[in-house]
Amino acid sequence: MAKPLIIGISARIHHPVGPVRDLGGVYTKTLHYLEQSVAHWVLAKDVLAVMIPAIESDGLIQRSEMSLASYAEYLDGLVLQGGADIAPESYGESPLHPDWAGDRVRDRYEIDLFNAFVAAGKPVIGICRGCQLINVALGGTLFQDIPTQLPAAVSHRDTEMYERALHDVSFVAGSKLAELFPGVGQAKINTIHHQAVKGLGHDLVIEALGVPDGVVEAIRWRGPSYVFGMQWHPEFLALATLDNTQLDGAPILNEFLDSARACRDVT
Repeated sequence: MAKPLIIGISARIHHPVGPVRDLGGVYTKTLHYLEQSVAHWVLAKDVLAVMIPAIESDGLIQRSEMSLASYAEYLDGLVLQGGADIAPESYGESPLHPDWAGDRVRDRYEIDLFNAFVAAGKPVIGICRGCQLINVALGGTLFQDIPTQLPAAVSHRDTEMYERALHDVSFVAGSKLAELFPGVGQAKINTIHHQAVKGLGHDLVIEALGVPDGVVEAIRWRGPSYVFGMQWHPEFLALATLDNTQLDGAPILNEFLDSARACRDVT
């Protein structure tokens, strides 16, 4: 029996502030959690998924006591899941609106985690916020709010429709993403974001663009290991039956897992 891949997934963080404290109980505590649909998307035959907890300065242990390099050494790959905005301070800006302040604690944790896995040569894939995090970790910048800064863009977030909101995406010709979907130049993806890649990070290339607005929808690193980010949520596409033209997330997942297996076999 083949040894299963063990894929790490970064934690979402619930910060108990404001009215949330009124809920009482566990909601008054800082929570690290994994969205079920992300775990289910990653899980496959001979694949296990584990969540990697963050370390904050007010916790029982200090950041210096946790070696993220150890996670990168023992795990076979990393998934950066979606969630809160990236804090503008993480890419050298100030919030243009208080609602876009983001989660600086999570940014720092995930950037450190990303760097550890890249240093170990392990594959990294980013979903939505994870795509933006990859860009920022490699020195890129973001549009803090698409409707404000790109008013001609199509709607990329509908709070009522959520994962049912769709728009078209086109693949960059000759890209590795285009190779995964031969004969498919354009497809529909779900869209649940109001921030997006602005300035590209070091050695990143664009592999997909929104139609018709040209908003960056997928990026890939040209470095020695696998790093790919997409703005859409493949874990929701797998569940949806709204439109049979929606992009199939399986080829992307298979490419990521194949990279993890190849890396493990070498080491």
